[in-house]
Amino acid sequence: MDTGAVLLELGAIILGLSIAGRFASRLGISPIPLYLLAGLAFGEGGVLPLDTSEEFVEVGAEIGVVLLLLTLGLEYTPTELSGTLRTNYRAGLVDLVLNATPGAVAGLLLGLEPAGVMTLAGVTYISSSGIVAKLLGDLGRVANRETPPVLAILVFEDLMMAVYLPVLAAVLAGMSVLGTSTSVVVSLAVVGLVLLAAFRFGDRISSLVFSSDSEQMTLRVLGLTLLVAGVAQQLQVSAAVGAFLIGIAISGPAADSARGLVSPLRDLFAAVFFVTFGLRTDPGEIAPELLPALALAAVTIVTKAWTGWWAAGQSGIGPRGRLRAGGALVARGEFSIVIAGLAVTAGVAGVGPLATAYVLVMAVAGPLLARYAEEVGAPLLRRTGTARP
Repeated sequence: MDTGAVLLELGAIILGLSIAGRFASRLGISPIPLYLLAGLAFGEGGVLPLDTSEEFVEVGAEIGVVLLLLTLGLEYTPTELSGTLRTNYRAGLVDLVLNATPGAVAGLLLGLEPAGVMTLAGVTYISSSGIVAKLLGDLGRVANRETPPVLAILVFEDLMMAVYLPVLAAVLAGMSVLGTSTSVVVSLAVVGLVLLAAFRFGDRISSLVFSSDSEQMTLRVLGLTLLVAGVAQQLQVSAAVGAFLIGIAISGPAADSARGLVSPLRDLFAAVFFVTFGLRTDPGEIAPELLPALALAAVTIVTKAWTGWWAAGQSGIGPRGRLRAGGALVARGEFSIVIAGLAVTAGVAGVGPLATAYVLVMAVAGPLLARYAEEVGAPLLRRTGTARP
């Protein structure tokens, strides 16, 4: 490995991200779309492909997803999680039906095999917890009244992935019903054990993690999170789900301290994640799939936005807050890429380029809609006479 070349490439990437972030701040938008476009420029088929630092960037991207989901979990205590899920589980079910169906129908219309249909349904269903978590922070909406229903839907989706991903992996591998059932049981057992630990031993875990020494605190939080995320990934649960559950287990002063210590690392590695998504995308491959991807995106923007609108309405949120909730949920990202990647690795034809084009469109459209949802929806509110806060 040419260490000098790696350092040069990483330095150029990080400085480029800084410039993109500064430009996005001037425009008043999230930097995520610019990070994605930067990745396209540096990826295969781009104007300046990376050669030596790709492996490091890939690992950094995985850490970025883990830290994004950790900080999302830190916003919840176990009690708040259970209360939120009890209150909003119907919104999660509505989300599942409305947003998995377009992908499944598209797969059938395109003549994909059953595994491809199942894959595309998952790609269109799952919002990007990573992108949404960053958007809520960037736009200063973490404390807004419409945010708890949004987070509840994300929690429901992330937990659903603990069931869906093992089933999809088993179907793609051609496993028997018994093998598939075993995989699901193992996945649910892992999630159940971590949740049980969070509920029963959360205070003890928090006290073990907490330290007045910031160095020790950072090492403990990162070490525990990466350890659990790695175990979860090995058991086909998803590293992101594991990190999210660890965030839930840490509460009180430990959670407050962890947020401040982890946030700078999260922002750095999250930016690397969004760049990596672009790096994995060859513009030449997605161009032929752009038209069907745009059609699928148009449908699922409406279904996902309506999901957020309905969920926020069930919590008594006013029309403008309901618009913000709908816009926040639109983006697709890390989980959709994981799902499509499983199908591509298994050799399922017709899924990879379409899924990549679709996710790229949604990852760019999502932050823009989240930022401008009120402006886009204002004419409709005026026509219907519901333009109140």
